[in-house]
Parts: sequence; C-alpha cells; structure tokens
Amino acid sequence: MIVVMRNGATLEQIEHVIERLRESGYREQVSTGEERTVIGVIGSGIAPDLGEKLEMLPGVESTHRISKPYKLASRDFKPVNTVVQIGDLAIGSDEFVVMAGPCSVESREQVLQTARAAKAAGARVLRGGAYKPRTSPYSFQGLGEEGLQYLADAREKTGLPIITEVLDTADVALVAQYTDILQLGTRNMQNFALLRAMGQVNKPVMLKRGMSATIEEWLMAAEYILHAGNSQVILCERGIRTFETAARNTLDLSAIPIVKRLSHLPVVADPSHGTGKWYLVPPMAMAAAAVGADGLLIEVHPDPDAALSDGPQSLNLDNFAAMMSDLRRVTDAVGRSLGQLASASGGGR
Repeated sequence: MIVVMRNGATLEQIEHVIERLRESGYREQVSTGEERTVIGVIGSGIAPDLGEKLEMLPGVESTHRISKPYKLASRDFKPVNTVVQIGDLAIGSDEFVVMAGPCSVESREQVLQTARAAKAAGARVLRGGAYKPRTSPYSFQGLGEEGLQYLADAREKTGLPIITEVLDTADVALVAQYTDILQLGTRNMQNFALLRAMGQVNKPVMLKRGMSATIEEWLMAAEYILHAGNSQVILCERGIRTFETAARNTLDLSAIPIVKRLSHLPVVADPSHGTGKWYLVPPMAMAAAAVGADGLLIEVHPDPDAALSDGPQSLNLDNFAAMMSDLRRVTDAVGRSLGQLASASGGGR
C-alpha cells in the first residue's frame, strides 16, 4: 500500500502518518518528490480498513494498494526516477554513465593502465573483478582482497569510483570497505541471503539479471534489497540464455524500456556478457543507449588475447576509445550527456 500526501503536507503531518503506521506494526519507506510525498507501507497482512483509517489523517490525500508483487520497485510506489548518487556521479539522471575495466583484476599495472585509458575515453566508473564466479573450478578465480587493493589504488590515482562483484555473504563487509558500488552477478540474482545482506549495506548495489530470469523475477530480486532497507539499487540487463548460439547470450534490449516503464530504478546494459563477442559490443552499446539505458558496463583489457577471463568479449584500449567517440553521437541524439571525450582512433583487434 502507498499513502499519497497532499501537495504542501507538513513534516509534522508526514511524521504523524509514520507514527500511526509503526503503532499498527508496519514499517514505512518515504519517497519525496518535487510536489508531494509518498509513503510506502511495508508489512504482511495489511488490514482491509487500513487505507480508510489513514485517509482520515491530516495531510493525507489518498491511499492505494499496489497490485504488482514488487511493491517498492514499482512506479506505483515512486513515479519519479531514482537517481543513485556516487560523489558527483548521478546514475539515472540525464548523464549517461559508462563503467569500464577488465573482467578480472590480474595485476596492479593492468588495472591502472586500463583505468587511465578508460577515464581518458570518457568512462566514469572503473569495473574489475576481484572475486570471480567461474563455471570451471580450474579457471582463474580472482585475486581476492589483493585485487580489491589494486582497484582502490587505481581509484586513488585516477579519481574513478569502482564497482566489483560480491559472491558470498561472508565477503560483503570486506568488499564494501573497498568499493563504491557492489555488484551482484547473474548467478546470485536469487541468492536471497545475499540479497538481504546487500539491503543492509549503505552503498549502491548493481543487480544483474539472471541468465534465465523473467523481468518480474528480476524486479522481485531487487525488491529484496529495497525491502531490507537499501534504496540505492541499479539494475543491469546482461543478456539471457536462449536457443540462439551465434552469440554467448541474447541481449534483451526490449527489457530496458519495459523495466523503465514498470520501475523507477536506473537500468544499465552489459553488452560484453550480453554478446560474448568483442565486435558486437560497440553496436549493442549504442543500441542500448538509443532505447533508454542509463549507462553501460563494458569489459576493457590492454591485451584481450592474454586476458585470464573473458578475453573474447573484451575491447582493447583503442577500440574502447573509438566506441566512446561513436557512442557520443547517440547519447547526444537522445538528450543524454556522456561527458568530455579524448580523441580516439579505431583499429584492429
């Protein structure tokens, strides 16, 4: 249920509604817009007459039951877009945010070289995996805390905030000490213990869509994080598994405008995992920007052929710079700001 306050409702009236909710055994989540405040009622077994009682309180305009299973992630709860703020970076605003870096952190030099090149090309966030979920137990599993330290060092030297993945509830506190955005990967989209743990962290969380998840299941996973108390959620479309084998996954671009219609949460696209082929990344990145994505997650490596993971889908430094230059024409056309770009030239693999 949501409680819509009248335009101009006082802070005292809002607090009175919250007090009444708590007395009745419910929790609240407050969304303040430019014109009015909406209070989400959180709890199970909402009494049939609760709305009628709340509408009698001063400052309350109306109450509405949300029919969708995802309550807090729904636009019914929050009609205006959520903007996730990280320093001067605003994800979900008119700014189009590109997050770029290697799939796996391999060395201090590799991370720093990539970070400097990515920033010069216009990236705003450095990505890199310190802990890697791999299909094979014999594949490179990441450097762990050592990798987190390399990312933090690159942030200090370049000023780029960092995003990295969390695999286990036992690692949440440690990763949160180092990173600016915590990533929850496709294999953990329905790891409910980890979702709840993410909800208790006071940092933004990027939630990737499960490789076989419906849009509703994806939004329900986000609901776990929101329900646990963290409103700073970013959704990431990273491709789903279909019968098609020409690409690693099928990047579901239609999911972006669908989710933007259903939910207030920002949505970014990952064309690297979405296609699995480096030459498909630039066209799909531009397509994602055209259909309304708020940003991109791109794998970039100084030498993709020597990468310890996901080399075939990683752009080299020159190709990333060329992609960013082309991308700017698309973001300009759709009214988004990509920021200042360095001059770039394309090239071979």
